[in-house]
Amino acid sequence: MGHAGQARCSRHFFSNKRKQASVKKVKKVQKAAPLKKTISPGSILILLAGPFRGRRVIFLKQLESGLLLVTGPYGINGVPIRRVNQAYCIGTSTKVDIKGVDCSKISDANFKGDEKKKKDAKSESSMFAAEAKKEGPTEEKKSLQKSLDAPLMKSLDASMKLYLKKRFSLSAREYPHEMKF
Repeated sequence: MGHAGQARCSRHFFSNKRKQASVKKVKKVQKAAPLKKTISPGSILILLAGPFRGRRVIFLKQLESGLLLVTGPYGINGVPIRRVNQAYCIGTSTKVDIKGVDCSKISDANFKGDEKKKKDAKSESSMFAAEAKKEGPTEEKKSLQKSLDAPLMKSLDASMKLYLKKRFSLSAREYPHEMKF
């Protein structure tokens, strides 16, 4: 059996000081992260996470939120216009000419989902709905994708198309920290 005093020990140390009510601070606006040195418009990136991990994509520009705007092009490797965090991509030394691409009209607002659809998805009636409709990309997004990919496809030669189509993967005794991208 233990000592009688063990059961009554407490770790509360009382002091004469009282905690003052904390003043709530106003949250600062988050600044966009600076681009990595290896990333510049037209450079080819390797995606490390998400449904397209291992795919090579072309970097177009950095959005206001700090995320990177990338495209496959969709016709080559199936990667649509996406926003990607630069922490989840590797910049390569390979570059592509993107002079004809106009991505000035694309912003973070293009990627915001419809909030009404999200609210409907949470209701009880939608839970027991007999048919769940799968909705693909809108005509707006399809036309935007085509307008970005058309000048890119013209500037790519056959070997670059093959390079973008191939997935990046590591095999035995290949270490990414020893590679030069």
